[in-house]
Amino acid sequence: MERIELIQQVLALLKAEQWDALERHLDEMAVQDIATAMADMDVEDARRVLGLLPRDRRPRVFAYLSPALQYALLMALPAEEGRYILYRLLPDDRTALLERLDAANLEALLKLLSPENVKEALRLLGYPEKSAGRLMTPKAIAVRPGWTVGQALDYVREQSEAGETVNVVFVTDARGALLGRMRLRDFILGRAERGVEELMDPDPVTVLASESQEEAARLMKHYDLEVLPVVDPTGVLLGIVTVDDVIDVVEEEATEDFHKMASVGALNLSLREARPSLLYRKRVGWLVMLVFMNIFGGAAIAHFEATIEAVIALVFFLPLIVDSGGNAGSQAATLMVRALATGDVRMKDWLRLWGKELGVASALGVTMGVAVSFIGLWRGGPDVALVVALAMVFVVIVGSMIGMLLPFILARFNMDPATASAPLITSIADICGIMIYFSIATAILSVPVG
Repeated sequence: MERIELIQQVLALLKAEQWDALERHLDEMAVQDIATAMADMDVEDARRVLGLLPRDRRPRVFAYLSPALQYALLMALPAEEGRYILYRLLPDDRTALLERLDAANLEALLKLLSPENVKEALRLLGYPEKSAGRLMTPKAIAVRPGWTVGQALDYVREQSEAGETVNVVFVTDARGALLGRMRLRDFILGRAERGVEELMDPDPVTVLASESQEEAARLMKHYDLEVLPVVDPTGVLLGIVTVDDVIDVVEEEATEDFHKMASVGALNLSLREARPSLLYRKRVGWLVMLVFMNIFGGAAIAHFEATIEAVIALVFFLPLIVDSGGNAGSQAATLMVRALATGDVRMKDWLRLWGKELGVASALGVTMGVAVSFIGLWRGGPDVALVVALAMVFVVIVGSMIGMLLPFILARFNMDPATASAPLITSIADICGIMIYFSIATAILSVPVG
């Protein structure tokens, strides 16, 4: 049965209160699909579904729920059941829930944890927000360089429940400093009497706990890693970041960039969970600021009132030309923001990219200018055709330059390049476009200003 059909069947059986059939149906489903079905339920129904699962599956389903539903469920469950689920969560999943709570709710959940778990949770929460330390799980299996492969393999078997993954095993010294790494295949293919130090890969790629989650994702992508060790400044192994954690980070960062480029503040909740008041607050600031920016566009039009009165046909082309500059700027900004975010380009590349964008923008402007000149010839004659053609060329070039350079300028001042959002670029390009268009019209048509 298709995944969507499985989820729909869960909802149908729940509505019909066919509990035995629902329990059998849940046994056939992946934990991720059960969590997806629970996202469409109220807290009471979600609690019932969770209760129908075998106890050892509940934490695995719980890990895939949204933080808001996770907290609501923990408050609805008996304290002992909530304690069991929190205890069985992987540390990084537990941190992802706790870091989204306010102080009062955080305190309520910490009361469900053992003193050891509370200490671990507070230690992870002590790392900077969006750092690799917040993302890691401290459950990493490490062996000693002086052991044989046989000794190390016996130890890995004993500690398999303590680690999130045994695909990669790390080698540390007595104080916990990272010396190397070994893949599972090294244990399988290596002779039992060989030394770990002979087979390990020395100097593994690492990330500092204080570095950003984006940097961890970049390293894992660049070096094609499935596990990335997290260390402190002295090289001591603190934990690991796994590829499933990085996928979540990449998705969150891409979503945040999309929000910023639409002039919406970053949302820590899904759109479905966000309250209307929160959406209003996230959007109103930029919109009000852009309204006041567009006043300058109105002032520019008023300045060229005599030109407009002399050649009314110019008004017909105003939206066409001005919007083209904004559109070109938005295209350039989108390409540049994404390239900066992925590390495809760096600050030192700005001059070379500026030259490349100038050439591309010039070609685009000439093409669009030729196209619009035919409309200008039809609507206002040769002079108007020349005005709109030249204006189109310069407006597209200027808009593209704004869109290309603004992300670099923001990055230079340690601001997120995604702040160079489409509405902001469009508003700046609109003001410049109005000035360019009517200045060219005034000069070519010999119309006095004022």
